[in-house]
Amino acid sequence: QVQLVESGGGLVQAGGSLRLSCAASGRGIIFGNKFMAWYRQAPEKERELVAEITSSSSTNYAASVKDRFTISRDNTKNTLYLQMTSLKPEDTAVYYCTVPAYRSWGRGIQVTVAS
Repeated sequence: QVQLVESGGGLVQAGGSLRLSCAASGRGIIFGNKFMAWYRQAPEKERELVAEITSSSSTNYAASVKDRFTISRDNTKNTLYLQMTSLKPEDTAVYYCTVPAYRSWGRGIQVTVAS
């Protein structure tokens, strides 16, 4: 069974920064060669892709976060990161990490950006 646990969320003022982490674990599971991604869901909105990263660390971002957010991974720690800078109130959402190959999602973590 794959477990994904997000951390690092919270309340921040507009213009501030946060770094989210997603710790992955699972017996016999290898994450280093897996595609991983961050999604978010704001109240009354559909879940949307924020950023994604391949096993070779190629990245892709939603237009709304490009040049502000950076996705990265540390395969030695089975951990996915999302560095968020220049945060805006519209970034307020629950953020989820996912490993599509295992159809796994974390429980999500709240990020609130105050204006």
